[in-house]
Formats: sequence, structure tokens, C-alpha cells
Amino acid sequence: MALYYYIKGIPSPKKKMVNYFSYISLIIGSLLLFWSFYPIVSFEIYSRLFIQNNMQTPVPKSGDVTSLAQAGSVLGSFNIFSNNLRDFTQANLWFPTKPQSSLSINSDIKQYYLSIPKLNIKDATVTVGGDDLAKSLVHYLPQSLPGEPGNVVIFGHSTLPQLYNPKDYKTIFTYLPSLEKGDKIIVNIGDFQYTYEVYDMFVINPDQISVLDQQSDNSYLTLITCVPPGTWWKRLVVKAKLSTL
Repeated sequence: MALYYYIKGIPSPKKKMVNYFSYISLIIGSLLLFWSFYPIVSFEIYSRLFIQNNMQTPVPKSGDVTSLAQAGSVLGSFNIFSNNLRDFTQANLWFPTKPQSSLSINSDIKQYYLSIPKLNIKDATVTVGGDDLAKSLVHYLPQSLPGEPGNVVIFGHSTLPQLYNPKDYKTIFTYLPSLEKGDKIIVNIGDFQYTYEVYDMFVINPDQISVLDQQSDNSYLTLITCVPPGTWWKRLVVKAKLSTL
């Protein structure tokens, strides 16, 4: 026969509230983590299965220092934690081995406008040779203008899809990965309008700077943003060609 026995007491209302609050906090925390990391994980899966496999324009690796290492030497000691706090709204940090000062174009045109109907982007300002991606898109290393033979490279910032605003230049290229072959990109420059057609998309590392090179056989438009969404780890490149229609 047992000498002692215990009877489970009924929790007080206060203890019940504490338990409920703990469970609710755990659930909310898990949902927030999922909300934050799902776009990154889903993009990584999508890019590995579809974007890179559909790549038509192989990009050789450069032997130069990577943009992240160069940024680290300029802004402080390089490590993944310190660089995560850096301001990648500065276009020159994206490919610092090819700074804006290395090449330029003599033109009176300082800005023009870009529209992507599929992404609900209308008349977004593109600054020729600019650096602040928080204020506009940036035509990087300008050597030719839209409509002319050459490669017009335009940088645009992106973020997590949950924070997307097509009128905010810090989020404007968030949905760039959703473009497909044949989608239209419209450029208004001065009194002229040019329509480009997407023909290729791929992901590169920041040291693969050949995407900035000029091509004189046609008029090309190259849109670049950071991926996965909300990070600066890699670059998404969308290639478009001047439509003849």
C-alpha cells in the first residue's frame, strides 16, 4: 500500500493564461520565421530547377576580386555578419571592380523612364550613371543609350515580396524573377519610345562581371537585381533585346 499519493491540482486561471500566452507566442514566432524565410528558400529552389537550367548565355567567372570582398575592404572587415548590414542601395557596391568612374558617355540625357507592364511598373525613373538605388533605377556604366547598339545595364533594388511596393525604388525589382521569355519592357527616352523583349534570365555570382560588357550587334537591355529576395548574395540577370515589331 502506497504511503503517499498525489492529486493533480487544477491550474489557477493565472497559470492557464501564462500557458496559453506561451503557446500563442511560439506559434506567432514560427509563423514569422516562415513568413521571412519562405521567399528565400522558394527562390533558391526555383532558380536551381528552372532559371539556371534555362540559361542561354553562359557567363564565365572573372578572376578579379568579388564585389563582396571589395566592399569589405572599403567598408570594414569582411565577414557575412558585417556585410549583411551594409547599404546595398549604393550601385557601386554591386560590382566595385567596375566602378562608374571607369567609363562614361557624353550625353545631355541624364534620365529616362522604364515600364514593365507585367510587374505594374510604370514610368520608373532611370538615372544615367547614378548610384543611389533608393531614389531611382540606375543605368550603370553608361556607354550607350536605349535604342542604340550596345548593352544598357540597369540596376534596381529588391526586397522580400511581403514588403513590395512598385512605387518604392528600394523594392521595385522584387518580382523581376517572375518575368518570362517574350515579356515586354518599355523605355521612354526623350521623344522616343523603345520596346524590348525578354529572351533570357539567369543567376550569377557578384564576381561575374561580363554581364556589364558591351555588345554592338544589337540593342540590348540588361536588368539586374540582388537575389534571393531580401539578400545581396547573388545577382539575377534579365536580358532583353530591342523588338523589331
